[in-house]
Amino acid sequence: MTPTARPEDMRAAMADFVAAAHDAYLAQARLLPPAERARMPLVAAGSFTVVAAGARNLHVLATTEALPAPVGQEVQFTGAAEDLAWQLRFFDPVVLPGLGMIDEGVTAAPEEVRRTLGVHTVLYHLVVQPGAELTGHHALHMGAGLANSHASRSRDLEAVRAHRPGAAPLVEELAGALQAGLPRAAALLAAAIAPYDEAVGRLARQAGPDPQAVLSVLVAAVREEPSSALR
Repeated sequence: MTPTARPEDMRAAMADFVAAAHDAYLAQARLLPPAERARMPLVAAGSFTVVAAGARNLHVLATTEALPAPVGQEVQFTGAAEDLAWQLRFFDPVVLPGLGMIDEGVTAAPEEVRRTLGVHTVLYHLVVQPGAELTGHHALHMGAGLANSHASRSRDLEAVRAHRPGAAPLVEELAGALQAGLPRAAALLAAAIAPYDEAVGRLARQAGPDPQAVLSVLVAAVREEPSSALR
């Protein structure tokens, strides 16, 4: 996509990019055991909405939350691949003025974009900087990388469930916090699951802990630490 491309061409290119990324995701998922593949977030969701929202950066995010039917100048595409089905929606400051008020002069603001859209949970959220091209090559890397990340998260959560069966409700809340992009909440839940682990506690005290670090440290904690009363 180039700055001089027509809007309809840019939307068509985005639809191709999303479809190629989902194809790459599925190709990677097919390498997993059947039950693990079924737990992959996109596969488990089956049907979802992909939003392409333009602020200063382009935000591409997928959610299972319902959006109202397109009205006025809003545009929607549909796509499918194997067991996945999605609607691709486009929002810019003309359609959704609040996007034009988001300050991304220094850094991207994915939380602000989600708040403006009213979306609380995401299956993925990609930020594309101005001038970047959405090619098939980039789609391949995005889809494969997302699949690997989702598979790793799924395995880590299963490990926590296996070692802390008595903490099942907390683990489900942790999974939801990670999906919603709430690292602080995830760290606090991790601390509740492994209350005596110092490394988990340090992450829980951070203002903006890395979510993957939270999960990795928690897995190490429940594997090493004797089961607590939560069992």
